[in-house]
Amino acid sequence: MSYDVVVIGGGGAGLSAALTLARSRRSVLVVDDGSPRNAAAEGIHGLLTREGMNPADFGRVARAETEAYGAAFREGRAEAVSGNREDGFSVTLDDGERVRARRLIVATGLLDELPGIAGVAERWGRDVLHCPYCHGWEARGRALAVIATAPAAWHQALLLRSWSDDVTLLLNDAFEPTEEQWDLLSARDVRIVRGRVASLRVCDDVLRGVLLADGRAVSCDAVFLGPRVRARSALLEEIGVTTSSHPDGLFEHIESEDTGETSVPGIWVAGNITDITALVVTAMADGSRAAIAVDTDLMLADAQAAAAARRARE
Repeated sequence: MSYDVVVIGGGGAGLSAALTLARSRRSVLVVDDGSPRNAAAEGIHGLLTREGMNPADFGRVARAETEAYGAAFREGRAEAVSGNREDGFSVTLDDGERVRARRLIVATGLLDELPGIAGVAERWGRDVLHCPYCHGWEARGRALAVIATAPAAWHQALLLRSWSDDVTLLLNDAFEPTEEQWDLLSARDVRIVRGRVASLRVCDDVLRGVLLADGRAVSCDAVFLGPRVRARSALLEEIGVTTSSHPDGLFEHIESEDTGETSVPGIWVAGNITDITALVVTAMADGSRAAIAVDTDLMLADAQAAAAARRARE
């Protein structure tokens, strides 16, 4: 099968790109393995008309809207990409089938690598959280603990004071705040606790607090932390797309232009794979922006081909 565009990844960014392209009368295939980053979350927040909607429900509605304009969907993973902008790209799927595309949009997102603290993975997305703008309202007014995984934790703790008067920063042997950071945290009444975090304290499926390696317990109702995030980029690295890593090792992402175009002509990216701070609403905007750039690129290619054909006939 051959398409104008193959979109790899069916989250907010990928579906938004597919919808824009399908409405532009482009043939589009969306390849998605059904494992969105926000699957553990109870709801999507900050998205007008869909506030609090379950991620799985959002995906079903968005897919149906996109299919209504003619976009095709394929469940599975893209295992390899080859080709170029001039001759087109070949995408090998996990069942061995190959599909061709004139252009590619990759919106495969990020992988969260959680710290090896007992209980964190089991409660991720419930009361172990990452983004204050995604979950701060739901955690408002409660006792919040920030488990440091990197120096940026001090900023997260300070930010959470907008949602709660009871914030504790657990240094977790991850870093030592600077004098200025101590001053700012103290001024906002953020408690600072030294010592490595060993596990979460859960009773009757309710988070009660955090246990330190030395036996101390810190009470809290919810935990925030910053996982290491890694772009799902193996597919692109093999074809030469540039990946950038942060100096502290906390995250990596795909480098791209403002429209999402990568270092390999003909391949665009959208959403968290290129912008680690993107919320669902931001990722959707990224997808639409990339789709418009791709459609414009195809329009120019078609016009140039038509002009060349006309000259050949003359």
